[in-house]
Amino acid sequence: MDTDVLIIGAGPSGSVAAKMLHKLGYQVVILEKEQFPRFSIGESLLPQCMTFLEDAGMLDAVTAETFQFKNGAAFSHADKRTEFDFTQKFSPGWGTTFQVPRGRFDQVLADSAEQSGVSIHYQHSITAVDIATPGQVRLTSVDAAGTQRHWTAKMLLDASGFGRVLPRLLELETPSTLAPRKALFTHIEDNINIADYDRNKILIAIHPVFHEVWYWLIPFSNGRSSIGVVTPADFLANRNGNQQEVLRDLVMEEPRLAELLQNCCFDTPVNQLGGYSANVKQLYGNGFALLGNAGEFLDPVFSSGVTIALKSAALAVPLVDRQLRGLSVDWQVEYEQALRRGIEVFRAYVEAWYDGRFQRIIFAEHQLASVKAMICSILAGYAWDETNPMTQRCAKKIAAIVDGCPPL
Repeated sequence: MDTDVLIIGAGPSGSVAAKMLHKLGYQVVILEKEQFPRFSIGESLLPQCMTFLEDAGMLDAVTAETFQFKNGAAFSHADKRTEFDFTQKFSPGWGTTFQVPRGRFDQVLADSAEQSGVSIHYQHSITAVDIATPGQVRLTSVDAAGTQRHWTAKMLLDASGFGRVLPRLLELETPSTLAPRKALFTHIEDNINIADYDRNKILIAIHPVFHEVWYWLIPFSNGRSSIGVVTPADFLANRNGNQQEVLRDLVMEEPRLAELLQNCCFDTPVNQLGGYSANVKQLYGNGFALLGNAGEFLDPVFSSGVTIALKSAALAVPLVDRQLRGLSVDWQVEYEQALRRGIEVFRAYVEAWYDGRFQRIIFAEHQLASVKAMICSILAGYAWDETNPMTQRCAKKIAAIVDGCPPL
């Protein structure tokens, strides 16, 4: 064996899982396709993430950075505004977190894992996998110089994110139940000088005409921001101009963003991502498990991606430990079902966002404080809190609440 555990990808779930496993005494090797630092979206963390970073022994390294403090989420639609203060949530636990340029954030986590003794090999692309032999997984990688190498391990974790290495190689992919969408996004010099703007909150804005078109504005601590728009898959076909012109024009169609970003500078190339929602037939198999976005990605609207990724690492690590010690593990119940419980909560609210029901709920002027606190917990990432009534029978709860809400 080259190592006890091989991990594909040095993003948040891979680095956290690696460090936790190394603390338990296992030899861990990460194979990462890119060279860090590298650009990634998913820049607005949720408070639930802080618990996982703390458990992995990485929180001090993160708080030592100058990342933008975050305590909630603000929403805007035409002349309506509302916000959620995460410290006023129903669930116990962290109520604040950070908004982070992912290039630096992911580097901090990877460095923390490497400093603890985890071996990370950058610029290694996975070309083949063999899981046929019980208790032994084989991988083939190719580095930047074109050199091929074979690896063996007792256990394999796929934390490759949108690369989705094992789902592709093992034919595990299955269509998402969510409608296909596209996102345009970039980083800007925001030059925001508006007195009532709160940089401690992500801003989610809705197009004044098309309710399925929404924007994110994620401020960083250095005067820059991440700006993006999400649209139905065919919405951009009738827009003229290059990607930067299309994004800027769309941003200026939303009143609050037009006010905030009137002096901004689009100085970075605009990226496009389409068909990002993904699902798989199963989250585990003979000698492997899928972490985070490698298994399933819903939608960026509630910034749930990193939270789901870190939750998957937190669930998988003790199961890997037990399996490698020869103990019984029920991956279906203890991992697949456990992880999907929270994913399905997020899914219910994503679906309700796009059909307009959840938008009506959050902008309702007369909202019970107790209900708002429960919703706030979900927006803060506590989708696995089964004591929260809003995580139970989500569709029925959403339907019951929206009946008393006026249209937008």
